Amino acid sequence: MYDIIPAFLTAFLITYFAIPSIIKVAVEKNLVDEPGERRSHSKSVPTLGGLGIFAGLIFSTTFWVPFHEQPSHLQYILCAFIVIFLIGAKDDIIPLSPSKKFAGQIFAAFLLVYFAKIQLTSLYGIFGVYTIPDFVGIPLTIFTIIVIINAFNLIDGINALSGTIGCIICGTFGYWFYCMNRPDLAIIAAALAGALVAFLRYNIAAEIFMGDTGSLLIGLTAAILAISFIQSNITYVNARSVRSVPAVAVGILIIPLFDTLRVFTLRILKGNSPFNPDRTHIHHLLLDLGFSHLQGTTALGLVNLIFIGVVFELQWIGTLPLFGVVIFLGTVLTGIVEYALRRKQKT
Repeated sequence: MYDIIPAFLTAFLITYFAIPSIIKVAVEKNLVDEPGERRSHSKSVPTLGGLGIFAGLIFSTTFWVPFHEQPSHLQYILCAFIVIFLIGAKDDIIPLSPSKKFAGQIFAAFLLVYFAKIQLTSLYGIFGVYTIPDFVGIPLTIFTIIVIINAFNLIDGINALSGTIGCIICGTFGYWFYCMNRPDLAIIAAALAGALVAFLRYNIAAEIFMGDTGSLLIGLTAAILAISFIQSNITYVNARSVRSVPAVAVGILIIPLFDTLRVFTLRILKGNSPFNPDRTHIHHLLLDLGFSHLQGTTALGLVNLIFIGVVFELQWIGTLPLFGVVIFLGTVLTGIVEYALRRKQKT
């Protein structure tokens, strides 16, 4: 067995013992998130939890990945982590302009695609397309990475949500990579999961937020795991290979991806910029329905787990039909929430 459990525990312990010191420094230096119209909290809360998550992830990954057993592009992945960390930390302390954040994300994505060779090379027969050339695959992969990174940033609106969804995604991908003999990716997933579990110990009680440092890091890791998952089913074909892989990957990432797609669509239909912030995210709707932060996180976490079960059980129906099932179920479930909220507002 690979060093999955030690990687998880190492990241957990580093993050767990780092967070209290981070909270103390953040409070003393007034590095806190203040309550506001779009905020879901009513008191000042430190926002540098991503520092602890980053420390646990980086240390555990570099310590436990078996470089001597399997060639890896891990050094380039670590470089991308550092780029995203610096962007997030700077934005948490002194807000960055959207253009600078976007440029940094593109650079991190470029490192992954060009140097780490994390790149989409097949559409698995979607619209009759299988192999795709580099001039299509490279920009498509960079776009995919940017979308996933920012999807996690957008759902980080209530306590424990990003951390919980991140744990679910890391657990799913990490187990699959372990079964597929990819210890490098399995350990990255385990390390992030361990750091997130430790962070959640403090975040559930709103003692600290992960900030952009944490949410961007989770998004980047999820993008790495998802794209590698899609590509690994081309390279490693065995009894554990997955059918309808792109649709299965979307099902695993359903909460951040579908909520982002839904919110952007609604904003465009209203004639607004898709990047214009509002309170239409699914977690905001649950809060307006009367859910607590923990209840909203629990509900969305269970929905994510249900979707994971559905896409793995229905992977045999084909990629496009499975995409249809995922979109239909997501639309129905969010429609139920919106209908319940309208009923409540009328009473």
